[in-house]
Amino acid sequence: MIYTEDSSVKVNGVVLPGLVKSIEVKESAKIDEQEVEGSATKPKQATGYEDAKVNIELILDDTPTQTKYQRLEALRAIFRTPGQSVPKPIPIVSEATAAHGVDKVLFKTLSHKAESKKEQLSVSLEFWEYVPTTIQTTSSSSKSSSGSSGSSGSSGSSGSSVGTLTSDYKNYLQTSRGKSPAVDDAGTAAALDKVSQMPY
Repeated sequence: MIYTEDSSVKVNGVVLPGLVKSIEVKESAKIDEQEVEGSATKPKQATGYEDAKVNIELILDDTPTQTKYQRLEALRAIFRTPGQSVPKPIPIVSEATAAHGVDKVLFKTLSHKAESKKEQLSVSLEFWEYVPTTIQTTSSSSKSSSGSSGSSGSSGSSGSSVGTLTSDYKNYLQTSRGKSPAVDDAGTAAALDKVSQMPY
């Protein structure tokens, strides 16, 4: 869980070390520009919205108990725990993100910069808004429901077709339509012998 309290930020219950210099939340729209031959202007088509980006800048320096690089290592442990192969979505709670409707994020980037004349590290954290892929879940469930409804519909249609057989076809089914040449006036052994002699 990540949230801000005054000038501090917590991730999974751990206060981010250092001084929080800034928190920025950015939202963008998806707009395509189209080329039109013979026109100086490019018509624009809105297609949706980008996921929001949250950028946090920290300043790390030495403390009586930790060096700035030990504090940076604590940040990296939050970014990627040992054995973690895929970033996991984490809830985010802060006034800045709540104002943009962002409640879950992915920890996208962790970077730092050391300046030769300063005793501090400048650290940048980037989070991307996490939007669950409910479209795939919905489409798969709709496929299964449509598949089940399709199968039930087909069985219903076959049942209705049996109920609507023409009288001529019903008569044909009830009449004797002949016998197989393999069993016509033959015993079991003779019938099997005739079957084995039949051409394929």
